Amino acid sequence: MPLSEHEQRVLEQMEQALYAEDPRFAKQVGKSQARVQRNRAGLGVVLAIVGLGLVLLAVWFQQIWIGGLGFGAMVIGGYLAFTPAKSGGSAIGAVRPDGSVKPGPQKASGKQGPRRAGGSFMNRLEERWDKRRGQGGL
Repeated sequence: MPLSEHEQRVLEQMEQALYAEDPRFAKQVGKSQARVQRNRAGLGVVLAIVGLGLVLLAVWFQQIWIGGLGFGAMVIGGYLAFTPAKSGGSAIGAVRPDGSVKPGPQKASGKQGPRRAGGSFMNRLEERWDKRRGQGGL
């Protein structure tokens, strides 16, 4: 779901404040994320090329299972190359005076915080599902 205009402005203000407060840390974080995405895209492209080679090999040797492996490798490679890497919860932490990051506490469960009342149809369905699972109604 795209951000609203207000959310985009708030995010830009937060980024500007981060650059103003600690530019070295902000540059380091930006570079590491770009490096991760670049490496992920490169791995995806290599995997897709290997998959294409396996498909061609499968046609040459008339082996369907090799073609299936090659196709799977191409799909996974395309996924890695064209989707952004998700930032995990491990990136959250405290910034030390020297600019390094002290890892923060990890959440025990992967559940999100409380949801906003109302919302879209799918959000209401998810809330009902969570309530039923919490009550043991299944």
